[in-house]
Amino acid sequence: MPKVKDICRHVRTKNAGPFWVTVDFFYKDFDAYKEYKDSEDLGPDLFARLFGTDPTSIKRIPVDSLHMVKVSYVRPNAQAWKGERDMHSGQSFARLLDIDVRPSTSEGAV
Repeated sequence: MPKVKDICRHVRTKNAGPFWVTVDFFYKDFDAYKEYKDSEDLGPDLFARLFGTDPTSIKRIPVDSLHMVKVSYVRPNAQAWKGERDMHSGQSFARLLDIDVRPSTSEGAV
C-alpha cells in the first residue's frame, strides 16, 4: 500500500492563525490526485488521532487545478500556549508522510 510520501510530491503544514493549522497535500500528478484525493485514510479520524483535534471541525478543500487537497483543522490549544513545540506548525507534516493511503472509494468526477 502506498504511503503519503509515495503519492505526494510535497506535503506542508502551516499556521493558519492562532487557532487553525492547514495541511497541503500536493499530489505527484493528476492521476494520483484523482485516485487518492478523497481517500478515507486522510480523513477526519486521522487528524483527530495524530493532532488531537475535533474531527467534526475538519475542513477539506480539493483544488483540482493544482492537483492538491487542503485540509484545515482546529488546534487543540491556541498558538503559543505554554507547552507549544512547533509554534508555526511547520514540522507537523512529518507525522503524515508514512501514513498508508488506499484509493478513494467514491468515483466522483474531477
